[in-house]
Amino acid sequence: MQDAADTERISGTRPFVDYSSQMKITAIPTLRLTYRILGVFSLGFGMLGYMLPGLPGTVFILIAAYFFAQSSPRFYNWLMNHRVFGTWIRDFRAGKGIPLWLKVYAPAVILLSCALSIVLFFAPRGLWLLAMLVAAVGAYGVYYILRLPTRRRS
Repeated sequence: MQDAADTERISGTRPFVDYSSQMKITAIPTLRLTYRILGVFSLGFGMLGYMLPGLPGTVFILIAAYFFAQSSPRFYNWLMNHRVFGTWIRDFRAGKGIPLWLKVYAPAVILLSCALSIVLFFAPRGLWLLAMLVAAVGAYGVYYILRLPTRRRS
């Protein structure tokens, strides 16, 4: 009989793991539906975030995991077992941090997006308060990412 590690090594796929024990599903049906809808929207924004510069992807995937953990075992297990997203969520929850390439790439994209927003949209119109707000939010985003531990290669 093969165990999960042998199956993964032979087939190249990770075996399905049931993460339902980590969930705390709310008892209110309307709130459950609301969480599920918010989870789907967060997942959509997260996927867009990996295609569009300036829109964070990982944050929205983590938010989707939270909402699905409150509402839907099916979606939560799908997300936690996802080849890419599941690994990031499990590593983040375990305190392993984020990969080094992301610690370099994400702050660069944040700084570029903030600078372009300020120079092209806010400064020409004299909206200095909004420009300072964009700069402050961008600076906090960079600070938060750099403060996270760096995940080591396995």
